[in-house]
Parts: sequence; C-alpha cells; structure tokens
Amino acid sequence: MQNNFFQLFKIPETRQRIVLTLLLLIVFRLGHHIPIPGMDPSFLERTQDQGSLFGLMSAFSGGALGQATLFSLGIMPYISASIIFSMLTKISPAMERVAKEGASGQKKINQWTRLATVPIAVIQALLVYTGLFLNEPGLLTPEMQDNKVVLGIVVVFSLLAGAMICMWLGEIITEQGVGSGASLIIMAGIVAVIPSSMQILWGGPEFWQTLLFLLAIWAVTIICVVFIHKGTRNVPIQHHRLMVRGQTVYGGQRHFLPLKINMAGVMPIIFASVIFIVPAVLFDWIGLSDLKDVFSTPTGFVHVASYAALIFFFCFFWNRLMFQPNEIADNLREQGAFVPGLRPGAKTAEYLSNVLTRITLAGAAFLTIIAVAPAFITSGTPIPNDLRYFLGGTSILIVVAVALELVDKLNAQLVMRNYEGFMKESGPNWAQMRQASQVMEEKNKKREEKRGNA
Repeated sequence: MQNNFFQLFKIPETRQRIVLTLLLLIVFRLGHHIPIPGMDPSFLERTQDQGSLFGLMSAFSGGALGQATLFSLGIMPYISASIIFSMLTKISPAMERVAKEGASGQKKINQWTRLATVPIAVIQALLVYTGLFLNEPGLLTPEMQDNKVVLGIVVVFSLLAGAMICMWLGEIITEQGVGSGASLIIMAGIVAVIPSSMQILWGGPEFWQTLLFLLAIWAVTIICVVFIHKGTRNVPIQHHRLMVRGQTVYGGQRHFLPLKINMAGVMPIIFASVIFIVPAVLFDWIGLSDLKDVFSTPTGFVHVASYAALIFFFCFFWNRLMFQPNEIADNLREQGAFVPGLRPGAKTAEYLSNVLTRITLAGAAFLTIIAVAPAFITSGTPIPNDLRYFLGGTSILIVVAVALELVDKLNAQLVMRNYEGFMKESGPNWAQMRQASQVMEEKNKKREEKRGNA
C-alpha cells in the first residue's frame, strides 16, 4: 500500500493536482485568521456550542464562524444554492428540461448556482449580523459600538467577499485539483477543530482515558459509516437479445442497478438540524426558557423523538425527490432493458418503489443512530463541544464520505495509468477499473507486437 501510494507522486499530472489542492486548502485556512473589522472574536468563541445555531453553521462554513473572520460564512452559501437547484431540477419542469440538455444544461445550472450564491450570502450575512451581533453588545469592540450602521455594511461586504472567495477556491479545486472542492473545504473546516480541542484536553487529569475513549468511538463510528456508505441493493437488469447475421448474438448483457442504502447521504440530518434548532431559537427570543431546555437537551425524550422523526421524514422526502421509480422504469424500457420476472413499465416502477422504501427505512434508522447516539455516549465526559459536534452524525458522515470519494478518485488516477490502486480492492468500481486496465495493457502489447512484425 505504501509503495502504491507513492506512485501517485510519480505521475506528473496527479502530483500537480495534489499539490494544487493542498495549497488552495492552506489558502482557505489562512482566510480563517483574517478578522472582520470591529468584531470581538472572543464573544462567538464563548457562545458557540453543540446545540446552537452557530454550531451547525460553523461546521458547514469551515469552522470560522465562531472566530468572526473573513471566511466566517465559508462555502455554506454555495452549498445552499446547490441544494436549492438540485431540488428545483426535480420539482420544476422547466429546470428539469434544462438539466436534460446535457453538458450545456449543466453549465447553465452551474452559472445560476453561482449567481444565486450572492443573494444567499447577503441574506446569511445580514442574519448573522442583525439577528445576533446587534443583540449582544459584548460582540463589538468598544470603538465600533456607536457606529453600528457602518459596521454592518463592513461586516456584510466582508462576509460576502469571503463567501465568493471560498466558492472560487472550491471550483478551482474541482476543476484542476483532486476531488470535489466544496466537499474538501467542508472536510478541512471540520477536521481543523480537532487539534485545538485536543489542546484543551491536554494536561487534564483524565487525558489518556478520554483520548482512548474518543479513539474507540471514532473507530466504531467510522467502521459503521463506511459499511453503510458502501452498502448497496443491486437490482438485476437484463437487456433484450438481438440475433444479427446468423448465430452472432448482440445484446443480452446482464448488469445491476445499484441502490445505495444511505442514498440521501447527510442531507436529512442537515435539514432536521436546521428545522429542529428553529423552535429553540424562537423560544429563547420569546423568553420561554423551559420549552427551550426541553427542545435543547440532547438526551431528552422530546429532543430525541423529534429529531428522529425529522430525520425519517427527510430521508423519505429526499430519496423520493431524487430517485423517481417511474422515470427509471421508463428509461429502462426505452433502452430495451427490464428487471427479470417483471413486465416493463408500471410493474417495474412498483418494484423499484418497494425496494426504495425498504432501503430508505434502513438508511433512516442508521442516520438516526449516528446522529443521536454520540450525545448519550459523551454525556458527562470532559470532551469539548467541538469534539462532541465532530462525533455527531453531520460531521462524521461528511468526513468519511469525502475521504472515500477522494480515495476512489486517486485510485482512478492510478488505474488509468496501469498502476494498482494504492488501496487494494478499494472503491465501488475497483474490479471493473482493474479489468479495464488489464484489457488496455493487452491491447498495447498486441499493438507493439504488430509494429514489431511489421
């Protein structure tokens, strides 16, 4: 594995992509150390906790929201715009027609996503400033407390500029680097809080016990997440056979339609977390502290039951929105394919719908356990809030999913150049990529033999 890993750096193109990705991620992290003029960084560090709206927003913005820096919003506005347009392509017939235009349609949607990022970033910046900053006098420096209008303009434009720079860095990584730029930026922001959190634990009376406890939790959680993330329900697909020119058979191939168990990914937890935090924030503003405590207690019955119900709802909502059995059945029929034992059309759509319901139920149960269990496990321990949030479903799912995607892309880079992947038998299509590499090798040998005979 070690030798195959170093093969990555022997390929000039792959080496340049890796170096560029690392440099741009360093630039992204440097932006977290540029403070917004007039802000008191210590305030948000004190108010950022696991159950607050800042905790969720900070995780997706790259971890800088609690430091009042230039990249406080991070990639979050761009991610929000991408989610909106992903849903519009399934809901709006006009957007669906544009999405089916191929590369040109995807280019239009990407451009609209960039344009939509600007108003979303402005709204989020105004929400952060007016909804929280102005209500807390300790947030501003003494010199700027009397210039709130000017300070608001500076803050909004600073956050907007930072969000645009983060979006640009993410697109450069996607086009010229390795992996998805937006996903890597989110992952970098989540992982970046671990050293500072470990530094808080260092020197404590139970440091080593807590460290071993954390490593055990991480190991079990990562194994479970990888197992479910890679798990698929393979639906057999058969193509019609065509007899052409005597006994020569064309067509008739049999393959599988893979349906992932966790098809929705981390989206249900994101939606559930955002909606579930809103009642707690409203109760806090109104002054109903008792109801806020009921909704905000991570191990309370109301919190767990409501959170689980929202995750299940959004799992089914997202899967039904993104995977439409009727459309898949129609596409299979147009391609001359069918599920063995089922008639094309309505019967196939009904079968796919039933399969989707069963795997969605399993995926929703898995997401609920991942999202709720860490709160019970870490209750009463001296683990900092940042590490507790990292153990939560949102953060750990993002980190593992992005890491697996990155491994698959690096494996593809090696296999394309007749190298073994640096993680053997890794990735969902490792066997197919390896077989294609061997076929390419044989063709090259035959071509060289023909040249030699000539």
